[in-house]
Amino acid sequence: MRISWIFSLIAILILGAVMALMLLDPGSVSYTIVWGMALVGTVLLVVFYRNVMRPLRTIANGIDLLRAQDFSSRLSHVGQREADRIVDMFNGMMGSLKHERLKLREQNHFLDLLIDVSPMGILLLGSDGKVTGCNKAAVRFLGQDSPKELTGLTPDVLDTPLGRVLATLADKEVKVVRLNDSMVYRCSRLSFMESGIAHPFYLIEKLTDEVMKAERKSYEKVIRMMAHEVNNSLAGIISVMETAEEEVADADLKEAIAACEDRCRDMGAFITKFASAVKIPEPVKVNVDLAEMLSGRLPILESICSATGSRLEMKLPDREVPVFVDPVLIEQVVTNIVKNAAESAGEGGTVSIAIESPGTTLVVTDNGPGISAEAAEMLFTPFFTTKESGHGLGLLLVSEVLNSHGCRFSLETCSDSLTRFRIRF
Repeated sequence: MRISWIFSLIAILILGAVMALMLLDPGSVSYTIVWGMALVGTVLLVVFYRNVMRPLRTIANGIDLLRAQDFSSRLSHVGQREADRIVDMFNGMMGSLKHERLKLREQNHFLDLLIDVSPMGILLLGSDGKVTGCNKAAVRFLGQDSPKELTGLTPDVLDTPLGRVLATLADKEVKVVRLNDSMVYRCSRLSFMESGIAHPFYLIEKLTDEVMKAERKSYEKVIRMMAHEVNNSLAGIISVMETAEEEVADADLKEAIAACEDRCRDMGAFITKFASAVKIPEPVKVNVDLAEMLSGRLPILESICSATGSRLEMKLPDREVPVFVDPVLIEQVVTNIVKNAAESAGEGGTVSIAIESPGTTLVVTDNGPGISAEAAEMLFTPFFTTKESGHGLGLLLVSEVLNSHGCRFSLETCSDSLTRFRIRF
């Protein structure tokens, strides 16, 4: 039987006794007995309420506070020793819970801030493999503008090279990739346990600066050694050949010596060109009209395309397209890109230059054979080239200049079989 029912039963008995007293003769024995029973029942009711019902109600209120997660409220003493001990213990527990909850909230807030400003991209996935949360770095790496654009999507749905790489990762797999925009990333797929359930997430670490510094240090050392040794040797050889050419009377031999001299000078020019790869000046940025700058380069770019038998198309807007760049360096970049596109398009091919929106995006397109999967993984790598007479420096120079301008760029063969170099200023 519930205690509240006992309390109610005693109250009903007392009420019944009072009603009986109203019907009995005040001087009778029955009246005295009933009156005594009513008095004893009242005393028992008061004692029962104070020692049992009031502590129980206090405990019930405490349970309601726990259920509502109200850790700020406290219970009052009930004037009963054992019950007050329970109240003190309960209030102490509520104080500890409030302190721990506040501490946990502050830690979570700190972790949220730390994740949000972390240079490492973080993508949290739900049980269905869709993105449930991400930080600013992940949004930037994946080429989006806000976390809302990623939430609810799976990595393979994102039409970006990095998204396609993430979609191929297995659990606990770590992969270092170089993408078609010269960026290098270390991508990891890991998971953490919560409530006995594994929650997967991606870590994306940008290694571009470290890799480029290491590559630059390596090829600077190689080029310095090559330039020093080759130029010293060539200087002596050319001097000897010039002397020999003056002493030799045979016309055929003189011609052969002259050819050797020319070849040595070409070799010196070749080494000098390699050395120029590590002497890119810092950009001196000014406000220029991109459309006007490209129009001014039209004759030179057309001659570059004509040399390969391809045709140049330039689609520029009538309005002004302001950009803050070093015009000399950007002109060199455009020249290198168009030259590569023209060589890829070849005889009868077409190279197109256009400025697209939103933002200011320069796109150079060619209809050549495209970039193979193997070559795509090596783009912008020092000394890598697919041309028989190439040096592997063109795209390296382009990458260095565009990165120094803070541009986002990519080079890829798209689904329509056209190869596009995109530069977003």
